[in-house]
Amino acid sequence: MTDTTSGNGLPGAPVVARLMAAGGVQRVPGPKLDLFIARGVLDAGLCAALVARIDAVRRPSTIADANGDAGYRTSETGDLDPADPHVIEVERRIAALTGIAARHGEPLQGQRYAVGQEFKGHTDYFEPTGLDYQRYCGVAGNRTWTVMIYLNVPDAGGATRFKAVDKIVQPETGKLVAWNNRRADGTPNPATLHQGMKVRAGVKYVITKWFREGVWG
Repeated sequence: MTDTTSGNGLPGAPVVARLMAAGGVQRVPGPKLDLFIARGVLDAGLCAALVARIDAVRRPSTIADANGDAGYRTSETGDLDPADPHVIEVERRIAALTGIAARHGEPLQGQRYAVGQEFKGHTDYFEPTGLDYQRYCGVAGNRTWTVMIYLNVPDAGGATRFKAVDKIVQPETGKLVAWNNRRADGTPNPATLHQGMKVRAGVKYVITKWFREGVWG
């Protein structure tokens, strides 16, 4: 499989090309960031199985650098067992779609948002000037690509908003959203700022896969 840093010297270029060539993948127009959407990547049965696994291990979500806002990220998070057959299947599908080598990936993680819970505007990469940058990126490097998949549809709310490109992505069971966290020159891209909007009714579940510059672990 192709590494995220290979291909014409442009970080992410091979992944963009692969996604563009894949059937059923939509690229959100605009020069500010590489943002892709694909429906039906996971079937309803697999999504339901993942929801059950998130519920079994969920805990309050955290952020790397505290900013004093207790309501900044109010969801719950669950680390999924990499030996679970359902998790293995999800990892296989993500790898087949993106072409990113598995050795660059963080373990698959699930998130649960109840009514009123949200994740305010944030980026997924770690700020190179941040106090904890070395702690989180000293071995594997910064995050490159994010792949997120909705596991259900809440009764109201819970969309993901990318403010820089004025794009709001609505939850759909099995829908994948992927984006490159870097510019073409390899620097972090602030246009990837996104928000997990408040759930107004029901519950929202997603899974997230982050990839790194180097080998994870």
